[in-house]
Amino acid sequence: MATILALRLSALGDVAMTVPVIYSFAHTYPGHDITIVTREQWSALFEGMPSNVHFYGVDLNDYRGIRGLSRLYDELKREHPGAVADFHDVLRTKYLDARFRMAGVKVSVITKGRIEKKELTRAEHKRLKPLKTSPERYADVLRRLGFQLELEFHSIFGDDEGDVGTLANIVGAKNENEWIGIAPFAKHEGKIYPPEMMERVIAQLCKRPGRRIFIFGGGSEERKTAEEWQARYPSVFSLIGKGRMVDELGVMSRTDVMLTMDSGNMHLAAITGVKVFSIWGATHPYAGFAAWGQTPDSFIQTDLPCRPCSVFGNRKCRRGDYACLRKIDPNVVVEKIQMYLESIKLKRPQ
Repeated sequence: MATILALRLSALGDVAMTVPVIYSFAHTYPGHDITIVTREQWSALFEGMPSNVHFYGVDLNDYRGIRGLSRLYDELKREHPGAVADFHDVLRTKYLDARFRMAGVKVSVITKGRIEKKELTRAEHKRLKPLKTSPERYADVLRRLGFQLELEFHSIFGDDEGDVGTLANIVGAKNENEWIGIAPFAKHEGKIYPPEMMERVIAQLCKRPGRRIFIFGGGSEERKTAEEWQARYPSVFSLIGKGRMVDELGVMSRTDVMLTMDSGNMHLAAITGVKVFSIWGATHPYAGFAAWGQTPDSFIQTDLPCRPCSVFGNRKCRRGDYACLRKIDPNVVVEKIQMYLESIKLKRPQ
């Protein structure tokens, strides 16, 4: 038996994309332990994992500078790892990698494909082709440690739905209602469908009776916008700031469909096993950050010669108008969701 340390000390979406890989490894190699080392606030993502998966949560503020990282290394080496899988490859993990190598521990590091991603997003002569996905890049790290791995994963809740916990008094009982989850926000402007256009989507979706629409997000400005929509549309409920992450995941798992941006919530929804329609602007699914298990019909985007202009959506729009987002007709978004909901109705036993 060996213990593998998997390092990913980053943003929520990146950590969520490790979930199918960690789960697949645990099922394929039940005789080995794997410990995911990440930010302590992401523990909910790993609560339903097999018993050979362990969570090591850290607050990076406690491990600043070389002294802090040296202390973190001393703590991690008490896990007696047989190998280290670096899913991150940043300065912090490079330091930890070096220390473990010096101690004779085998280390494998992610290949991020930076050159390919630059070719995909450059202003002229783009190479518009699908790149390897992040989960596959993570899996390659483990493969280079000698573990043959195929990714098989459906949901963090298995074949069940999650518990809505502290949000039960808001979402209520589903019964025959249709539940639509919407996560309309993202970190960068180049990934956010304009709020006034998203409101048109919400207004149309609300027209059909028997629906509940739940808004996901975080932060005071996002909460304010969501609560304004809630005040205007009786079937809209804001969940922002109302419950724990594990409860939000439970609600997502019970929705009939989710609508998201290219965001952390897109990845959260995907690992609960639901259908996720995602809106893409400055970024592109070809960069490898599409939601787990979703097919190309799930991606809502418009073709422009300048797209994609950014891997992460953090560059200022070269045109100045974010046409990549504004050219997406709200009616198209609504139609996608309506057609999907009709299709799953036809599949249900009468």
